[in-house]
Amino acid sequence: MTALLREVEATEPQGFSVAPFAANKRLQVVTLTAETIAAFDQAIAEWPLQALEYKPFLRYAVADKLDALTGYSLGKFLNATMRDRDTAAFLLQYEGQPEVTEGELRTEFEIKLSTAISHIIGLPNLDAMYGKYYARFTVLNDDNSDSYLRQAHRRMELHNDGTYVNERTDYVLMQKLGEANMEGGESLLLHMDDWADLDKFYRHPLAKQDIVWGAPKSKNVETKVKHPIFFEEDKNGKPHMLFIDQFAEPQNMAEGIYLYEMGESIEADENFFRVRLPVGSMLVVQNHCWLHGRDKFVSHPELSRELLRQRGHFTK
Repeated sequence: MTALLREVEATEPQGFSVAPFAANKRLQVVTLTAETIAAFDQAIAEWPLQALEYKPFLRYAVADKLDALTGYSLGKFLNATMRDRDTAAFLLQYEGQPEVTEGELRTEFEIKLSTAISHIIGLPNLDAMYGKYYARFTVLNDDNSDSYLRQAHRRMELHNDGTYVNERTDYVLMQKLGEANMEGGESLLLHMDDWADLDKFYRHPLAKQDIVWGAPKSKNVETKVKHPIFFEEDKNGKPHMLFIDQFAEPQNMAEGIYLYEMGESIEADENFFRVRLPVGSMLVVQNHCWLHGRDKFVSHPELSRELLRQRGHFTK
Protein backbone atom coordinates (compact mmCIF):
# COMPACT_ATOMS: atom_id res chain seq x y z
CA MET A 1 0.00 0.00 0.00
CA THR A 2 1.35 3.43 -0.93
CA ALA A 3 1.86 6.23 1.56
CA LEU A 4 -0.78 8.23 -0.34
CA LEU A 5 -3.42 5.54 0.12
CA ARG A 6 -2.55 5.15 3.80
CA GLU A 7 -2.97 8.91 4.21
CA VAL A 8 -6.33 8.85 2.41
CA GLU A 9 -7.56 5.87 4.44
CA ALA A 10 -6.74 7.79 7.61
CA THR A 11 -9.30 10.41 6.48
CA GLU A 12 -12.83 9.54 7.50
CA PRO A 13 -15.04 8.84 4.42
CA GLN A 14 -18.09 11.07 4.21
CA GLY A 15 -21.22 9.70 2.59
CA PHE A 16 -19.74 6.32 1.72
CA SER A 17 -18.10 3.29 3.27
CA VAL A 18 -15.24 1.06 2.16
CA ALA A 19 -14.54 -2.63 2.69
CA PRO A 20 -12.26 -5.16 0.95
CA PHE A 21 -13.94 -7.66 -1.37
CA ALA A 22 -14.25 -11.02 0.34
CA ALA A 23 -12.60 -13.13 -2.38
CA ASN A 24 -9.67 -10.77 -3.00
CA LYS A 25 -8.68 -7.88 -0.75
CA ARG A 26 -7.11 -5.95 -3.62
CA LEU A 27 -10.59 -5.02 -4.81
CA GLN A 28 -12.15 -2.23 -2.74
CA VAL A 29 -15.95 -2.21 -2.30
CA VAL A 30 -17.23 1.37 -2.11
CA THR A 31 -20.85 1.84 -0.98
CA LEU A 32 -22.50 5.24 -1.30
CA THR A 33 -25.10 5.92 1.39
CA ALA A 34 -28.79 6.40 0.62
CA GLU A 35 -28.47 10.03 1.72
CA THR A 36 -25.64 10.64 -0.74
CA ILE A 37 -27.59 9.05 -3.59
CA ALA A 38 -30.74 11.06 -2.83
CA ALA A 39 -28.79 14.31 -2.65
CA PHE A 40 -26.90 13.51 -5.86
CA ASP A 41 -30.16 12.71 -7.64
CA GLN A 42 -31.56 16.13 -6.67
CA ALA A 43 -28.34 17.97 -7.49
CA ILE A 44 -28.24 16.74 -11.10
CA ALA A 45 -31.98 16.67 -11.83
CA GLU A 46 -31.75 19.78 -14.02
CA TRP A 47 -29.42 18.05 -16.51
CA PRO A 48 -30.85 15.35 -18.77
CA LEU A 49 -28.43 12.77 -20.13
CA GLN A 50 -28.57 14.40 -23.55
CA ALA A 51 -27.13 17.59 -22.04
CA LEU A 52 -24.14 15.62 -20.75
CA GLU A 53 -23.66 14.09 -24.18
CA TYR A 54 -23.77 17.47 -25.94
CA LYS A 55 -21.78 19.51 -23.39
CA PRO A 56 -18.65 17.72 -22.16
CA PHE A 57 -18.00 20.25 -19.38
CA LEU A 58 -21.28 19.24 -17.73
CA ARG A 59 -19.79 15.81 -17.10
CA TYR A 60 -17.25 17.44 -14.80
CA ALA A 61 -19.99 19.46 -13.12
CA VAL A 62 -21.86 16.22 -12.37
CA ALA A 63 -18.65 14.68 -11.01
CA ASP A 64 -18.05 17.70 -8.79
CA LYS A 65 -21.60 17.53 -7.41
CA LEU A 66 -21.04 13.95 -6.25
CA ASP A 67 -17.57 14.57 -4.86
CA ALA A 68 -18.71 17.70 -3.02
CA LEU A 69 -21.45 15.71 -1.28
CA THR A 70 -18.70 13.59 0.28
CA GLY A 71 -16.56 16.56 1.31
CA TYR A 72 -14.29 15.59 -1.61
CA SER A 73 -13.27 12.48 0.31
CA LEU A 74 -14.63 10.18 -2.42
CA GLY A 75 -12.37 11.60 -5.10
CA LYS A 76 -9.32 11.38 -2.86
CA PHE A 77 -10.04 7.76 -2.05
CA LEU A 78 -10.86 6.63 -5.60
CA ASN A 79 -7.82 8.32 -7.14
CA ALA A 80 -5.47 6.95 -4.49
CA THR A 81 -6.94 3.47 -4.94
CA MET A 82 -6.57 3.52 -8.72
CA ARG A 83 -2.98 4.69 -8.53
CA ASP A 84 -1.92 2.10 -5.97
CA ARG A 85 -0.84 -0.97 -7.90
CA ASP A 86 -1.60 -3.21 -4.93
CA THR A 87 -5.30 -2.30 -5.22
CA ALA A 88 -6.05 -0.37 -8.44
CA ALA A 89 -9.71 -1.48 -8.61
CA PHE A 90 -13.01 -0.81 -6.91
CA LEU A 91 -16.59 -2.02 -7.03
CA LEU A 92 -18.95 0.91 -6.50
CA GLN A 93 -22.53 0.35 -5.35
CA TYR A 94 -25.12 2.31 -3.41
CA GLU A 95 -27.83 2.02 -0.80
CA GLY A 96 -31.39 3.30 -1.27
CA GLN A 97 -32.97 4.33 -4.56
CA PRO A 98 -33.03 7.45 -6.73
CA GLU A 99 -36.39 9.16 -7.11
CA VAL A 100 -37.09 7.33 -10.39
CA THR A 101 -36.87 3.61 -9.68
CA GLU A 102 -37.41 2.04 -13.10
CA GLY A 103 -37.51 2.65 -16.85
CA GLU A 104 -35.25 4.73 -19.07
CA LEU A 105 -35.08 7.62 -16.59
CA ARG A 106 -33.62 5.20 -14.03
CA THR A 107 -31.10 4.07 -16.61
CA GLU A 108 -30.21 7.71 -17.27
CA PHE A 109 -29.55 8.17 -13.56
CA GLU A 110 -27.20 5.17 -13.59
CA ILE A 111 -25.32 6.60 -16.56
CA LYS A 112 -25.02 9.97 -14.84
CA LEU A 113 -23.61 8.21 -11.77
CA SER A 114 -21.00 6.33 -13.79
CA THR A 115 -20.21 9.57 -15.63
CA ALA A 116 -19.49 11.23 -12.29
CA ILE A 117 -17.20 8.38 -11.25
CA SER A 118 -15.31 8.24 -14.55
CA HIS A 119 -14.70 12.00 -14.51
CA ILE A 120 -13.58 11.99 -10.89
CA ILE A 121 -10.73 9.63 -11.83
CA GLY A 122 -10.01 10.71 -15.40
CA LEU A 123 -11.43 11.39 -18.86
CA PRO A 124 -13.28 8.78 -20.95
CA ASN A 125 -12.17 8.24 -24.53
CA LEU A 126 -14.64 8.25 -27.41
CA ASP A 127 -16.06 4.73 -27.70
CA ALA A 128 -16.19 4.22 -31.47
CA MET A 129 -18.49 1.21 -31.14
CA TYR A 130 -21.27 3.46 -29.79
CA GLY A 131 -20.10 6.87 -30.96
CA LYS A 132 -20.18 8.49 -27.51
CA TYR A 133 -18.00 8.75 -24.42
CA TYR A 134 -19.71 5.59 -23.22
CA ALA A 135 -21.07 2.46 -24.88
CA ARG A 136 -24.31 0.61 -24.12
CA PHE A 137 -24.79 -2.93 -25.34
CA THR A 138 -27.03 -5.88 -24.59
CA VAL A 139 -26.15 -9.56 -24.16
CA LEU A 140 -28.96 -11.85 -25.37
CA ASN A 141 -29.41 -15.61 -25.47
CA ASP A 142 -28.76 -15.71 -29.24
CA ASP A 143 -26.14 -13.53 -30.90
CA ASN A 144 -24.17 -13.53 -34.14
CA SER A 145 -21.72 -10.74 -33.30
CA ASP A 146 -18.13 -10.78 -34.51
CA SER A 147 -16.51 -10.76 -31.04
CA TYR A 148 -17.07 -12.51 -27.73
CA LEU A 149 -18.44 -9.37 -26.06
CA ARG A 150 -22.10 -10.24 -26.68
CA GLN A 151 -21.84 -14.02 -26.92
CA ALA A 152 -23.55 -15.33 -23.82
CA HIS A 153 -22.69 -19.01 -23.85
CA ARG A 154 -18.93 -18.89 -23.79
CA ARG A 155 -16.40 -17.45 -21.41
CA MET A 156 -14.90 -14.15 -22.50
CA GLU A 157 -11.23 -14.67 -21.78
CA LEU A 158 -9.19 -12.46 -19.48
CA HIS A 159 -7.76 -9.47 -21.29
CA ASN A 160 -6.91 -5.76 -21.23
CA ASP A 161 -8.99 -3.16 -23.11
CA GLY A 162 -7.66 -0.61 -25.57
CA THR A 163 -5.30 -2.89 -27.48
CA TYR A 164 -6.45 -1.72 -30.92
CA VAL A 165 -6.77 2.06 -30.39
CA ASN A 166 -4.22 4.87 -30.27
CA GLU A 167 -5.72 6.48 -27.16
CA ARG A 168 -4.27 5.57 -23.81
CA THR A 169 -6.66 3.38 -21.80
CA ASP A 170 -5.68 3.64 -18.13
CA TYR A 171 -9.00 2.52 -16.71
CA VAL A 172 -12.10 0.55 -17.65
CA LEU A 173 -15.50 1.09 -16.02
CA MET A 174 -18.14 -1.62 -16.46
CA GLN A 175 -21.65 -0.94 -15.17
CA LYS A 176 -24.71 -3.19 -15.10
CA LEU A 177 -27.78 -1.26 -16.27
CA GLY A 178 -30.28 -4.13 -16.19
CA GLU A 179 -30.78 -7.86 -16.55
CA ALA A 180 -33.47 -10.55 -16.74
CA ASN A 181 -33.44 -14.34 -16.58
CA MET A 182 -29.74 -14.36 -15.73
CA GLU A 183 -27.67 -17.14 -14.23
CA GLY A 184 -23.89 -17.03 -14.43
CA GLY A 185 -22.05 -14.30 -16.33
CA GLU A 186 -19.97 -13.09 -13.39
CA SER A 187 -17.11 -10.69 -14.05
CA LEU A 188 -13.67 -12.32 -13.90
CA LEU A 189 -10.57 -10.55 -12.57
CA LEU A 190 -6.88 -11.39 -12.36
CA HIS A 191 -4.28 -8.93 -11.09
CA MET A 192 -1.17 -9.40 -13.19
CA ASP A 193 1.05 -9.53 -10.09
CA ASP A 194 -0.92 -12.63 -9.05
CA TRP A 195 -0.35 -14.30 -12.43
CA ALA A 196 2.10 -17.12 -11.72
CA ASP A 197 3.77 -16.97 -15.15
CA LEU A 198 4.17 -13.19 -15.36
CA ASP A 199 7.96 -13.27 -15.14
CA LYS A 200 8.23 -16.02 -17.76
CA PHE A 201 6.37 -13.97 -20.37
CA TYR A 202 7.74 -10.59 -19.28
CA ARG A 203 11.31 -11.87 -19.71
CA HIS A 204 10.57 -13.46 -23.08
CA PRO A 205 12.45 -12.04 -26.13
CA LEU A 206 9.13 -10.98 -27.70
CA ALA A 207 7.78 -9.26 -24.59
CA LYS A 208 8.73 -5.77 -25.78
CA GLN A 209 8.54 -6.33 -29.53
CA ASP A 210 5.70 -4.74 -31.50
CA ILE A 211 2.63 -6.85 -32.21
CA VAL A 212 -0.03 -5.87 -34.77
CA TRP A 213 -3.51 -5.33 -33.30
CA GLY A 214 -6.78 -4.94 -35.19
CA ALA A 215 -10.51 -5.12 -34.44
CA PRO A 216 -13.65 -6.66 -35.98
CA LYS A 217 -16.09 -4.46 -37.93
CA SER A 218 -18.46 -4.00 -34.98
CA LYS A 219 -15.83 -1.92 -33.17
CA ASN A 220 -15.92 0.74 -35.92
CA VAL A 221 -12.14 1.09 -35.87
CA GLU A 222 -10.57 0.40 -39.27
CA THR A 223 -6.93 1.20 -38.55
CA LYS A 224 -4.44 -1.22 -37.07
CA VAL A 225 -1.90 -0.32 -34.40
CA LYS A 226 1.42 -1.76 -33.26
CA HIS A 227 2.65 -2.00 -29.70
CA PRO A 228 4.34 -4.55 -27.42
CA ILE A 229 2.34 -6.48 -24.86
CA PHE A 230 4.56 -5.18 -22.05
CA PHE A 231 4.64 -1.63 -23.34
CA GLU A 232 5.95 0.25 -20.27
CA GLU A 233 6.95 0.01 -16.61
CA ASP A 234 5.27 1.88 -13.79
CA LYS A 235 7.07 4.24 -11.40
CA ASN A 236 8.30 1.25 -9.39
CA GLY A 237 9.65 -0.57 -12.42
CA LYS A 238 6.84 -3.13 -12.62
CA PRO A 239 5.34 -3.92 -16.04
CA HIS A 240 2.12 -2.65 -17.53
CA MET A 241 0.51 -4.79 -20.21
CA LEU A 242 -1.94 -4.65 -23.14
CA PHE A 243 -3.17 -8.06 -24.27
CA ILE A 244 -6.31 -9.59 -25.75
CA ASP A 245 -6.31 -12.89 -27.59
CA GLN A 246 -9.08 -11.97 -30.07
CA PHE A 247 -7.46 -8.94 -31.69
CA ALA A 248 -3.76 -9.82 -31.88
CA GLU A 249 -2.53 -10.44 -35.44
CA PRO A 250 0.75 -12.38 -35.26
CA GLN A 251 2.97 -11.98 -38.29
CA ASN A 252 5.07 -15.12 -37.90
CA MET A 253 5.27 -18.45 -36.07
CA ALA A 254 7.25 -17.11 -33.11
CA GLU A 255 4.68 -14.39 -32.39
CA GLY A 256 1.80 -16.80 -32.82
CA ILE A 257 3.19 -19.35 -30.38
CA TYR A 258 4.14 -16.67 -27.84
CA LEU A 259 0.61 -15.25 -27.90
CA TYR A 260 -0.98 -18.70 -27.80
CA GLU A 261 1.08 -19.80 -24.81
CA MET A 262 0.38 -16.54 -23.00
CA GLY A 263 -3.35 -16.90 -23.48
CA GLU A 264 -3.27 -20.50 -22.28
CA SER A 265 -1.26 -19.51 -19.20
CA ILE A 266 -3.60 -16.67 -18.23
CA GLU A 267 -6.71 -18.80 -18.61
CA ALA A 268 -5.18 -21.66 -16.61
CA ASP A 269 -4.06 -19.43 -13.72
CA GLU A 270 -5.89 -20.22 -10.50
CA ASN A 271 -5.57 -16.75 -8.99
CA PHE A 272 -8.51 -15.21 -10.84
CA PHE A 273 -11.75 -14.54 -8.97
CA ARG A 274 -15.40 -13.88 -9.79
CA VAL A 275 -17.42 -10.75 -9.04
CA ARG A 276 -21.21 -10.59 -9.28
CA LEU A 277 -22.46 -7.06 -9.91
CA PRO A 278 -25.88 -5.90 -8.67
CA VAL A 279 -27.86 -3.81 -11.17
CA GLY A 280 -26.66 -0.20 -10.95
CA SER A 281 -23.24 -1.10 -9.58
CA MET A 282 -19.99 -0.69 -11.46
CA LEU A 283 -16.57 -2.29 -11.53
CA VAL A 284 -13.60 0.00 -12.25
CA VAL A 285 -10.10 -1.39 -12.83
CA GLN A 286 -6.69 0.01 -13.70
CA ASN A 287 -6.50 -1.48 -17.17
CA HIS A 288 -2.77 -2.03 -17.37
CA CYS A 289 -2.36 -4.17 -14.25
CA TRP A 290 -5.73 -5.95 -14.12
CA LEU A 291 -7.00 -8.51 -16.64
CA HIS A 292 -10.77 -8.80 -16.83
CA GLY A 293 -13.27 -11.10 -18.52
CA ARG A 294 -16.72 -12.64 -18.09
CA ASP A 295 -17.94 -16.11 -17.27
CA LYS A 296 -20.50 -17.79 -19.52
CA PHE A 297 -24.25 -17.57 -18.90
CA VAL A 298 -26.72 -20.40 -18.42
CA SER A 299 -28.94 -20.54 -21.48
CA HIS A 300 -32.45 -19.07 -21.21
CA PRO A 301 -34.63 -18.05 -24.18
CA GLU A 302 -35.35 -14.63 -22.60
CA LEU A 303 -31.88 -13.96 -21.22
CA SER A 304 -30.98 -10.26 -21.35
CA ARG A 305 -28.33 -8.09 -19.77
CA GLU A 306 -27.63 -4.45 -20.59
CA LEU A 307 -24.17 -3.14 -19.83
CA LEU A 308 -22.38 0.17 -19.99
CA ARG A 309 -18.68 0.68 -20.62
CA GLN A 310 -16.49 3.72 -20.18
CA ARG A 311 -12.76 3.58 -20.67
CA GLY A 312 -10.29 6.39 -20.59
CA HIS A 313 -7.12 7.92 -19.24
CA PHE A 314 -6.06 9.48 -15.95
CA THR A 315 -5.88 13.27 -15.89
CA LYS A 316 -4.34 14.02 -12.48
